[in-house]
Amino acid sequence: VQLAESGGGVVQAGESLTLSCSASGFTFVGDDMGAWYRQAPGEEREVIGTITWDAGSRHYADSMRGRFTIYRNYHENRAWLHMNGLKPEDTAIYYCNIQRDSVVYWGQGTQVTVSS
Repeated sequence: VQLAESGGGVVQAGESLTLSCSASGFTFVGDDMGAWYRQAPGEEREVIGTITWDAGSRHYADSMRGRFTIYRNYHENRAWLHMNGLKPEDTAIYYCNIQRDSVVYWGQGTQVTVSS
């Protein structure tokens, strides 16, 4: 099982960016739960939000609600994180994961750098 994030890069403050998460060797099923996290330099990894694979129900951390949107395509085995109004403090490595039962699979992360 491999998850791969892509779409990171350097953007200016105020711009938008969409990250993608794709899976290989793994087929998402209805009970799976997807999530996006981020980890800023010197900080702990924090959750951005989650999405259920079947219904696509989304939940966001309070601090992330409003500028971040999580999507998934059930049949393409892919999920996305769309970010609006990026700020320098959003600079971090962004990770996706999938949880199936008690097992969590992580990607390697993609770097997002927001310049002021």
